[in-house]
Amino acid sequence: MFYAIIARDGKDSLARRRRARPAHLERLEKLKADGRLLLAGPHPAIDSEDPGPAGFSGSLVVAEFPSLNEAQAWADADPYVEAGVYTRVKVKPFLKVLP
Repeated sequence: MFYAIIARDGKDSLARRRRARPAHLERLEKLKADGRLLLAGPHPAIDSEDPGPAGFSGSLVVAEFPSLNEAQAWADADPYVEAGVYTRVKVKPFLKVLP
């Protein structure tokens, strides 16, 4: 089943996000290589593809996991959590309807 991992950045997280980004992307690339990643990306803090110093307000990952517990464990182990980028992470079941 797919799960939506909805994360919220803490205040002034941009520098921490930049430092932890390579490790964060490495985990996402593994999901992609395993054919389990539906989509992933950040939420810009402003209405722009390049928010510059405004940074990001959070992220969304939708990926396939065997269970909600495994999706939560994966999300809890994210380098952005360890680096203090994310202050809140919610994991919810997701049913893909379209496309």
